[in-house]
Amino acid sequence: MRGYDPVEPIDVLERELGRRIVKLDGNENPYLSSPRAREVLARFPYYHIYPDPLQRNLREALSAYTGFPGEMLVSGNGSDELIDLALRLFVREGDEVLNAPPTFGMYPFLVTVAAGKLVNVPRKSDFSLDVEATVKAVTPRTRVMFVASPNNPTGDVVTTDEVRRLLALNIVVVVDEAYYEFADSTVAPLVRDNPNLILLRTFSKWAGLAGLRVGYCLCHERLAGHMLTIKQPYNVNVAGEAAAIASLQDVDYLLGNVEKLKQERDRMVARLAAIPWMRPHPSQANFVLCHVQEKGQYGQTTARRLRDGLRSRGILVRFYESEGLKDCLRISAGLPQDTDFLLQALEEVWNEL
Repeated sequence: MRGYDPVEPIDVLERELGRRIVKLDGNENPYLSSPRAREVLARFPYYHIYPDPLQRNLREALSAYTGFPGEMLVSGNGSDELIDLALRLFVREGDEVLNAPPTFGMYPFLVTVAAGKLVNVPRKSDFSLDVEATVKAVTPRTRVMFVASPNNPTGDVVTTDEVRRLLALNIVVVVDEAYYEFADSTVAPLVRDNPNLILLRTFSKWAGLAGLRVGYCLCHERLAGHMLTIKQPYNVNVAGEAAAIASLQDVDYLLGNVEKLKQERDRMVARLAAIPWMRPHPSQANFVLCHVQEKGQYGQTTARRLRDGLRSRGILVRFYESEGLKDCLRISAGLPQDTDFLLQALEEVWNEL
């Protein structure tokens, strides 16, 4: 099987390239984590003690943040673990799982690990969800569908009506709202009345805790109970839990940084749209997917060569080998000076191609 294609850590890349890195390939938060979280971690006294397997303090803090009772919340070692738990609960060998590419690569990877059968229902040309094709793809063996909203790498959001139609198919619908804080909408109100809906979120993006791996899900309390039963007992480490709780006590600060990133995303879109050979796609996340016009015939797409040229200058952006994205680059929103450096380098690299 093919493994998941992760981004490289920044220290490895700096050693490899021998220069400072402008990292715009992982959708990480350049404003770092909350000062309160860093302070709590610096004086945390219980690193030698196992974490609470029932996640009581974290679930209580999440309840206050989300407005959902703790009985409907489960935290995981990143939302990746919660994807895995959902598959363990509902998928047996040969069961079908619907996927809507282009989308987050962890879904097909974990479906394969779970011995499920991946059924791809490609998105429309504008990257919106093809609900009609999805309805037709459902069979008696269909168990789960994954929908990212905002979708990674395109930035599109799914509508409440679309999710309602999927829920009516009597399959488990997992809506991944990893970029929820950057978006204008959520389908969270549907969770209370739909026991076949699982909503995923994370602290990696808005709270700057990607390295500590803390995600959570909202779902029916019976389903949450099953997830708590089958998860690893100490799945969220004490550092991650302490930092997540501290972050939830510093929401205004963190959402202020989210607003800065949204403004920088929009500035980047406007500047990229003014480049004749770049076509940015509208996004409600902290990244922008750009179509790159072909230039010459070199056996590789111009997008890939542009990625390589930026990398040689220490600027990292994401290129995909997958169908439908080979002429695209995904660029994370960064600090204003990162955007300026990127825009200057794009013109230089393009002129050298």
